[in-house]
Amino acid sequence: MTTEASGAQEPKGDADEPGWEVDPDDESGAAVVATVGRQLRLRREAAGLRAAEFGRLIGYGEDLVYKVESGKRIPRPEYLDRADGVLKAGGLIAAMKKDVEEARYPKKVRDLAKLEARAVELLSYGDHNLHGLLQTEEYIRALFAMRQPAYSAAEIEQGVAARLARQSIFERSPAPMLSFVQEEVTLRRPLGGRMVLRRQLERLLELGRMRNVVIQVMPTNSEEHAGTHGETQVLKFADGKAVGRSEGAFGGRPTTDPKQLMVLELRYGMIRAQALNPQKSLAFIEKVLGET
Repeated sequence: MTTEASGAQEPKGDADEPGWEVDPDDESGAAVVATVGRQLRLRREAAGLRAAEFGRLIGYGEDLVYKVESGKRIPRPEYLDRADGVLKAGGLIAAMKKDVEEARYPKKVRDLAKLEARAVELLSYGDHNLHGLLQTEEYIRALFAMRQPAYSAAEIEQGVAARLARQSIFERSPAPMLSFVQEEVTLRRPLGGRMVLRRQLERLLELGRMRNVVIQVMPTNSEEHAGTHGETQVLKFADGKAVGRSEGAFGGRPTTDPKQLMVLELRYGMIRAQALNPQKSLAFIEKVLGET
């Protein structure tokens, strides 16, 4: 990956690699990327620059320039920053970063991020992995790296960036109420290695001390467990509406039906009651950290 710079650079050996492929099934995202690409090409041609020369000036290869301008590759933010400087666009090209930001991520991730961005309350029970909002970058990378069939390096980078972008929810004001119940095993399985797990546990303690965040642990030795059907999540919005999903209910599909949402909320309430309370949960996480 090339690094951000203010002036001209020599193209690097992997100069054609930065950026993400456009999802052909994402019509709205593809339209945005195509529009940005056309604007870049028109400005480059108006400046009298060939693609190869322009690529050299911004530190990328000619092939990537053509892919971006034809709408086949989503440019990274630093690509647009450098293009803005070379083409003397006065910030107009750099401003396109907002236009392409959403298209950088898979549509299903964007849809989830939009729901989370609107939510005033989130209820989540996770069984196998920590919730994506709780994960550190190292932990996220480890998860994507172990997927099978294996992801490409570009797919891993795209997945990591998309999941991290969702974590802006912790910076929202007013802050939403976020409640998580995690299985004990998610605190002990050393995905990515012991040090990755240690930093992940430290992150959980940091988040769990936030006033709007509650993290609870479901002990493995619990004799009663209302969450044996799998992951459950409910998002509530300011207008009184909500959306929920559970692996073991309603075919695993998202639902907005009030009766079905009531079932999910009741199930989550029971899971939360059976888990360790927030104070004991933080103490438990500290204990596991000390043993890791």
